[in-house]
Amino acid sequence: MNYTEASLARIFILRLHHDETLHKVIEEFADQKKVRSAICFFLGGTQDKSKVVVGPKDGDAMPPEPMVTLLKGVHEACGIGTIFTDQEGKPKLHMHASFGRNDNAITGCVRMGVDVWQIGEVVILELAGGSAKRAKNKETGFEFLET
Repeated sequence: MNYTEASLARIFILRLHHDETLHKVIEEFADQKKVRSAICFFLGGTQDKSKVVVGPKDGDAMPPEPMVTLLKGVHEACGIGTIFTDQEGKPKLHMHASFGRNDNAITGCVRMGVDVWQIGEVVILELAGGSAKRAKNKETGFEFLET
């Protein structure tokens, strides 16, 4: 385990609009506000055909090939994630969310394109003083945190 210590800094509250793509809006906002590290919460609705990464096709294959599912119908959603800058200094969101419709639920990563349906609420808790950044691992293709 590696770690760095940080403190709470600014807090941002965002209202996302219908059809906005979750990760794109959050990353663009973080870039504009120069947020380099944060915790991020999402609550709202998601569009039919939003794309969710639900695991690797083969857990032993490197780099892994993501399994992507399309949401069928509008879903309720809540998610939690982190924002850290990549090797180029751009904020990158890593968020997992759960999506529910009737008695079906799907949980996965939002990075392939989850679009807001009507209501999208995001709270970003900026962290100050830490040294964590995302660095791409050549073997896995993942952007791991480096502290």
